[in-house]
Amino acid sequence: MSEPSIFTRILNGEIPAEVLGETERVFAIRDIAPQAPVHLLVIPKTAEYRDVAEIAAGDPTLLAEMVSFAKELAAQHTDDGDYRLVFNSGTNAGQTVFHVHAHVLGGGLNEKSVGA
Repeated sequence: MSEPSIFTRILNGEIPAEVLGETERVFAIRDIAPQAPVHLLVIPKTAEYRDVAEIAAGDPTLLAEMVSFAKELAAQHTDDGDYRLVFNSGTNAGQTVFHVHAHVLGGGLNEKSVGA
């Protein structure tokens, strides 16, 4: 059996993190290496899915909950409610934790900011 992801360890209280909010199935934290003025992570509480394609195929309702929660967080943490939602899928796309999670980026972004 593989080691629990850092997100599972945060959820279990093994690693400290500021939980910004949660539902029965997802939670949100600040990214420890922010790439934008607002950089939050929305993470399902299950480690069953490695990337966005797996969760879309296996539990589209959970994926929809992640997206909805991202919108709520952006409304709370940005001045205008605008945000960019990013899922990295695979090592060569920048994914470093293979427990699906969404990056909620906001705070004065433009078309060419944050690697777009």
